[in-house]
Amino acid sequence: MFAIIQSGGRQVKVGPGVSVTVDLLSAEAGQEVTFDQVLFVGKDGGDVVVGAPFVAGARVVGVVDGEARGPKIRIFKKTRRKGYRRTNGHRSTLTRVTVKDILV
Repeated sequence: MFAIIQSGGRQVKVGPGVSVTVDLLSAEAGQEVTFDQVLFVGKDGGDVVVGAPFVAGARVVGVVDGEARGPKIRIFKKTRRKGYRRTNGHRSTLTRVTVKDILV
């Protein structure tokens, strides 16, 4: 069984026992989190449930493992022949979640 959830504007494919990285959540390590925005559920045996946009009554339950830092993102702006150069960037803080169960 697997599901596709929406978290932080991104879509993530999850399954029981799988560890995924999502945008920062306001939860402590070891705390249980629930994702209600389930877009798609694939059951064993080939059955699928597709939401419009979300599957009614479906939830994904997981446990927060901790926080991690994402890759460094560089933003470089330049205008030709004008001497305009700007470098910016960031590193997002992400949350690691281990999925316990998919409830449909």
